[in-house]
Amino acid sequence: MAEGPNRGEEPTSSTRMGMDTDPNTEITEFLIKCDDYQLFQLTKFYRDRLEQAIDGGVDGVSSLLTYDRHFSGQEHRKVIDLVEKGNRADSSKLLLNLVMEKGSLARRVMWESFVKMHHAVPKLDKILKEMQELGSDPFDYMNIGRGLSEIPSHLKDVQQKHKETLRIQTETVRVNTILIKEKVKIFQLVTLYTELTVISTVRDRTLVEHELLARGRDHEKWREKHLRRELEKIRTDQLFQRSFSQRKSKSGISAAVSGVAGIGKTTMVQKIVYDWATGKIYLHFQFVFSFKFRDLNAINCKINLRHLILDLYPYFGNILGELWKNPAGLLFIFDGLDEFKDSIDFADNRRNTEPQYMCTDPEDWCEVSDIVYSLIQHKLLPGCSVLLTSRPTALHLLEKAEISVWAEILGFVGEERKEYFNKFFEDQSVAAAVFKHVEENEILYTMCYNPSYCWILGLSLGPFFTQRDRKQQRVPKTITQLYSYYIYNILKNHGREIESPRDVFLKIGEMAFTGVSEKKIVFRNGDLIKYNLQPSQFLSGFMMELSERDDSSQSVVYTFSHLTIQEFVAALAQFLTPDPGDIRELLSETHSKKDGRFEIFLRFVVGLSSSQSARPLEEFLGPFLHQTICGVIDWVKEKVEGEIGKTESETGKRNLLNTFHYLFESQNQTLARVTVGSVETLTFSGLRLTPIDCAVLSHVIGLCDTIKHLDLWNCSIQCEGLQRLGPALHKCQELRLGKNKLGDSGVKLLSAALRNPDCKTQKLCLWANDLTASCTKYLVSVLTTKRSLTDLNLGNNKLGDSGVKLLSAALRNPDCKIQKLQLCDNDLTDSCTRDLSSALSTNLSLTFLKLGNNKLGDSGVKLLSEALRNPDCKIQTLGLDAVGLTDSCTKDLVSALSTNQSLTGLNLGSNSFTDRSIPALRSLIRSRRSLEWIGLKGNQFSPNGKRHLESLRESRPGLIVGV
Repeated sequence: MAEGPNRGEEPTSSTRMGMDTDPNTEITEFLIKCDDYQLFQLTKFYRDRLEQAIDGGVDGVSSLLTYDRHFSGQEHRKVIDLVEKGNRADSSKLLLNLVMEKGSLARRVMWESFVKMHHAVPKLDKILKEMQELGSDPFDYMNIGRGLSEIPSHLKDVQQKHKETLRIQTETVRVNTILIKEKVKIFQLVTLYTELTVISTVRDRTLVEHELLARGRDHEKWREKHLRRELEKIRTDQLFQRSFSQRKSKSGISAAVSGVAGIGKTTMVQKIVYDWATGKIYLHFQFVFSFKFRDLNAINCKINLRHLILDLYPYFGNILGELWKNPAGLLFIFDGLDEFKDSIDFADNRRNTEPQYMCTDPEDWCEVSDIVYSLIQHKLLPGCSVLLTSRPTALHLLEKAEISVWAEILGFVGEERKEYFNKFFEDQSVAAAVFKHVEENEILYTMCYNPSYCWILGLSLGPFFTQRDRKQQRVPKTITQLYSYYIYNILKNHGREIESPRDVFLKIGEMAFTGVSEKKIVFRNGDLIKYNLQPSQFLSGFMMELSERDDSSQSVVYTFSHLTIQEFVAALAQFLTPDPGDIRELLSETHSKKDGRFEIFLRFVVGLSSSQSARPLEEFLGPFLHQTICGVIDWVKEKVEGEIGKTESETGKRNLLNTFHYLFESQNQTLARVTVGSVETLTFSGLRLTPIDCAVLSHVIGLCDTIKHLDLWNCSIQCEGLQRLGPALHKCQELRLGKNKLGDSGVKLLSAALRNPDCKTQKLCLWANDLTASCTKYLVSVLTTKRSLTDLNLGNNKLGDSGVKLLSAALRNPDCKIQKLQLCDNDLTDSCTRDLSSALSTNLSLTFLKLGNNKLGDSGVKLLSEALRNPDCKIQTLGLDAVGLTDSCTKDLVSALSTNQSLTGLNLGSNSFTDRSIPALRSLIRSRRSLEWIGLKGNQFSPNGKRHLESLRESRPGLIVGV
C-alpha cells in the first residue's frame, strides 16, 4: 500500500546512510538529518526528475534494494526485464513506484545509492548539487506556492469569468488548408495537440546554416547523444517549479522558452493558458494574462499595465487594484519576443542611449517595452511570474535579464512525430500511409521535428493517399517537389479568382525575395501596395492575415504560413520574371552570403529548374522562362565542377557536399551525369555526415558511371546513415568505412548491399566500427558469395575467437576469393589459431594476413607455423607484431618458413625477442632468399645483438625493417 503523509512509520537508523557513503559530504549529512516524513516529501517533490535521471542506472539501484531485501527477486526481475528490453523510462518509473510502496527504509537505501552513483549520472548529480546548495532551506522552498490559490470571495466571480473567456479563446485551433471549400479547418486543441519535447536549458550555438534545417540535423544529433544523459526534459507545467530555477529567489520567477520558427511556441502558450483556465495546471496562479508581441507592436503611445490588461479583458473594470495586492498570484505571458519592434535592453552597463525606464507602478504611463522590462526584472509587481517565448535569434537580448528558468523546445522526438500524424488525419490508415512515406524519406522525416513541417507534409501528402486517382502518381520526394505540389493545390482551388496568376505570383515572389534578403517575415498593407497586390482569397491561400491593433482601429498584417513557403515563392518568382537578367549572377551573390539566409532559397531555385517540380505549376502559371532554367543548370554545373577535386580541406568537402544537395533537389540525371558521371574518387573523410547527407550522397553515387573509390573514413555515419547509403554502395570498387560506429547492425545492412548481383566492391575497410562476433555471420555470407571482394580490413574491433572461427570457416570455402585480410587488435587468443591454421592450409587465394595486437602467444604461432609448412598455403605477407611472442617460438617459425616458398614479408615487431633468437633469425634470413623484408622493431635486443642484426641488414639491404 502506498505511503501517505504521516510520521508514524517504522523507526530508521540514521547511521546506515553514514556507514556506506562518504560522511563528509554535505548531502550525506543532510539526508541523515531528514526524518522519515521529510524524506517522503523529498522523494515526492523530485520524483518526475528522478525518473529521467536514473534511467541509466536503474539496474544498480534495484540490485542494492534487492540485496538489502527491500525488493523481492520477482520485483527485481520485473525491473531488469524492462531494462533489457530497452524500456528504461518504464523501468525507472516502476522502481520508484515500488520504493514509494515499501516505506522509509527502502527510500533511504535508494537515496544512499544515489549519493554513490551521482558522479557518473549527470542529471542525478544536478539534483543532488541543487539540494546541497539549498542547505537547510529545501523544505521551505518546496512549500512555496502553497495557499496562493486562495482567492478573496469578491474576486471569485471575475476569476471564473476570466477563466471562461480564456477557455473559449483557446479551446480550438484554426489550421489553414489548401482546399477551397474548407480554407480554414478548426480542431479542438486537446484533440490535435501533441506534446513537444522541452529541455531545461538553452543550447548555445552559432546559426551558420539555415536556421530550421540546421536545427533539424542538430536535433537528431542531440537526441541520440545527449537527451538520455545531459539534457533534462521539463514539462510545461513544471516551468515555474523552483527546482528548475537558476536564481533562487522568492520574488517570482521569470522563465524564457526558446524555439525556432514553427516549432510550436505559440501553440504551447495556448495550451498552457487553456490548461490553467480548465484547472489542470498552475493552480497557485490566481490570474493569467497572455499577450502577443505582434499585437503589442501596434501600440504607438505610452500606456500603463492597467490599460494593457483592460484593452484585452475589459471585465476587470476597477478591481485590478485588488490583484496588485497579491502579485505572487499573477502570471504574465509574452509570446514572440523576436517579433517585438522595440528593443528591451537589460544590460545597463552597456547602454549608449537613454536607459530603460523602470516602471514600478501598474498605474504608471510608459512605453510597452518598459512594462515588459520591469515585470521581468521584478521591479513592477515584485513576486509575480513572467513567461517569455522567443526564437533563438533574439535570446541575446535576455543575457542580462533576471531570467530564472531557461528552456528550449526541441520539437517532436521519436514517436511524437507519428502521434502528430495520427491526430492530423481522422482516417488512421491514411495517417499510417503518410507517416510511412515520410519516415522512409530521410529528408522529409528530419523535417518532422518541427510541427509546422508536419502540417505542410500532412496537407500536401494526404491527397495522394486519400484519392484513388492519385495513388499511381509519383509522391513528392524532394522538398521542392513537395512545395510545388502544395502551391499547385492552391492554384487549382483558388486560381480562378484572379485573371493572371503568373503576374500575381511574380509580385508576391518579388516581395518574398525582398523579405528573405532583409530577414523580414511580416508584411503590411504598404508592402502589398508597393508590389501592386490586393488582399484576396487567393493571396490568403498561402499568407496568413494577422490582426494588429493600433490606437483607433484594427489593422491587418500578413505573413507567409511558414518561412520556407516564403522562400519557395521567392524562388518561384525567378522563373516567372520576363526580364531575369543574369540569373547566375544572382545565384552567386546569394550563395556568397555566409549567414545561411539563402540556403533553402537556393535549393528551391535549383529544384524548380527540374521539369518534375515545374510541370504541375506551369499548368496554371505558364511555362517557366527557358533562359532562367538554362542559367540555373549552368550555375549548378559550374559549382559542382568547381568543387570536384577540391576536397583536401574540410571546407572543400563541405562545399562539394552542398553542391550535391543541389543536384539532389534538381533530380536532373543528365546534369548529374555530366558533372559527376566520370568521377572516380569521392572523399569526405573526417567530415560528419548526417542521414540527410548520406541520402543525397547515395543519389549522386547512383548516377556516377565510373565511381571506384568512396572514402567515408571517420564520418560518423552510423547505422542510420549507412541505411541511406545502402542502395549505391555496391557500385564502388573500394569502400573506406572505418571509424563510423556502424556496429553489427550496420554490417548486416552493408552485407545486404554487397550481395547485390552487380556488386563491384573489391576492397572494404571496416576498421574500428564496434563490431563483435555477432556480425561475422553476415560477413561470411558476403565472403562466400561475392567473388569480387578480395581485400577486407576488420582491424580494431572485438570479433574475438568465436568471430574468427566463423571467418575461418568462410576462408575454407572454395568460393571465397579473399586475398587480403586484416584482423589486428580484435581480442584474439591462441584459441582461434587452430581454425585459422586450417583455413590457411586450404585457402588458395589468401596472400596477406595481419594479426598484430592480439594475444596469440607462442602456442598460437606454433599452430600457425604448422599451416605455413603446408605447400598449399599461399601467404606472402604475415603480420605478427605485438602478439606476445618470445624466443621460444623462433624454432617453429624458422622450421615452417624454411619450407614455405611463398612468404615474402614477415612483421615480428613489438614482441619479446632477445639475443637468443638471433641465430635462428640469421639462419632464416640466409636460407630464405625469397624473403623480401622482416620487421623486428620494438623487441628486446641488446646493443650487441642489434649490431649483429645491423650487419645482417648490410648484407641484404632493405631486408630488416627496424632493429
